[in-house]
Amino acid sequence: MLRRQVILISIFKKNGLWLTMILLCLVGSGCFKQGQATREPDLVHVKSLKGRESKKVILIVADSLMPQAIKDGLTNKKLPAFQYLIEHGQYYSNMVSSFPTMSVTIDSSLLTGAYPDDHRIPGLTWYSTKDQELINYGTGPLEVATLGIDPVLTNAVIHLNGRHLNPQLPTIYEDLARLGRRAGSINGLIYRGTESHTLSPPAWMHAPTSLPKSVTVKGPDFLALGALSDPLKGIVNLPDGLTRRMGMNNDFSIETANYLIRNNKLPDFLYVYLPDLDKKIHKQGPSPKLKGVQELDRQLQTLLDSFGSPEQALQKAVIIVLGDSGMTRILPQREDSVIELRSLFRGYNVLQPGDKVTDETEAVLAVNETMAYVYNLKSDELKPFADILKTDPRIGFISWKERDWIHVMQGGGTTMLRFRKNGSLIDPYRQKWSVEQDKILLDLKIDAARRQLNYGRYPDVLRRLYGALHSHPGNFLVVTAKPGYELADINSPTHPGGGGHGAFGQAESLVPLIISGTEKRPPYLRMVDLKDYLINLVTQ
Repeated sequence: MLRRQVILISIFKKNGLWLTMILLCLVGSGCFKQGQATREPDLVHVKSLKGRESKKVILIVADSLMPQAIKDGLTNKKLPAFQYLIEHGQYYSNMVSSFPTMSVTIDSSLLTGAYPDDHRIPGLTWYSTKDQELINYGTGPLEVATLGIDPVLTNAVIHLNGRHLNPQLPTIYEDLARLGRRAGSINGLIYRGTESHTLSPPAWMHAPTSLPKSVTVKGPDFLALGALSDPLKGIVNLPDGLTRRMGMNNDFSIETANYLIRNNKLPDFLYVYLPDLDKKIHKQGPSPKLKGVQELDRQLQTLLDSFGSPEQALQKAVIIVLGDSGMTRILPQREDSVIELRSLFRGYNVLQPGDKVTDETEAVLAVNETMAYVYNLKSDELKPFADILKTDPRIGFISWKERDWIHVMQGGGTTMLRFRKNGSLIDPYRQKWSVEQDKILLDLKIDAARRQLNYGRYPDVLRRLYGALHSHPGNFLVVTAKPGYELADINSPTHPGGGGHGAFGQAESLVPLIISGTEKRPPYLRMVDLKDYLINLVTQ
């Protein structure tokens, strides 16, 4: 019976905490909504305090939106909403994402303005030395079932925003509250704010888990989170049933935003997350002709029309559309596209998913599609693990830290590079570095005489690698796969013939950014720099 349910869940596969919720539905005692707590008073206090005529800021994040799809759609005149926003605003095709290129880490960087060494969310899965636990926010149905529903659900729903996200680092919602501005989040994975909200899992979730009947969380003034938190319940019938991934879909997000617009209840800042493209590209692979982008364009058009017209939309709001990460095409299975990391560590006692760490455990694998963390629990020496990994030519890069230095080697290669912060070389983001050995390894362009460092195929790679390697305590390596391949452990989700992300190459790292309704430009084209820019727009 469980096998049949797991097969059913794969239809709704989505890399993120929402996959956990769908899994619970299928293994629980029922499969449809059975009621929810009374609607929260979000609508009472969400409206901007600045006055009816103040210009609002709407940030729309489309998961896995890629610039080549926009380019093709514009060339073939199939994206009228995108075309209008671009013609009446700014368009950039090379916004640099965070690393690993996984949604929870990217959203954390976007909403805190920091890389993982500050915000402390290393990836969709990682190992906590403090808790001696493999943290997983919901990577895939089989992996969730193996690890256990309770710990995955607890980490995704309670600990991600409540304990794991650095409590000393303010989110944009907390900063805006301090500045006296109203904010809202629709389906955002990272939502920590200053206002109390109640997440109310449907009754059927209580049977297979120990999750409380309701969970109090801190969020912005308005918090919509699919079936867990629907402030419009009883007002608007939103698509949040099982077949619509419990509200984690574009229509839920757009219809919620449209209600706020039409009823003059927009906060000063509204974050809107659109997840649908991601699952399509994981299945089909990246393609400039993806029909999902045309559907996204239609949904954006309804949002513009909710203001009365696109012209009125840009008079009343700054509208920003952003991709979170791209994808690289994964080769077909017959081309040996999946790198089974566990098979490389034969002879070592590697933690089995779902098991507890013991004194005999020597290694832990935390796989994030085309990127992974590999932990050595028995020795401070990481070079032996790196030497094992580099024997596989499908491995892209292996990196680890030793004191102030970060070491990098390539799979199947012999050369190395090492770098550290605060050297004499200055990159385009005014960051300072020392780089030694083979600079070509990471495609770095160095002009020693002018003390300049520029990036090639791996955008902002030094800072992004530094952020991942200092994101949490432990003795570990960062591993990436070469384009066309992905990493895996027991029951990890894989995508042969489809698309994957996680690594730091251009295909996965460069995303589109559209800004309409303002002439102000962001200081740098990096995800991590957008928070201050957004706050400036809201408070101008």
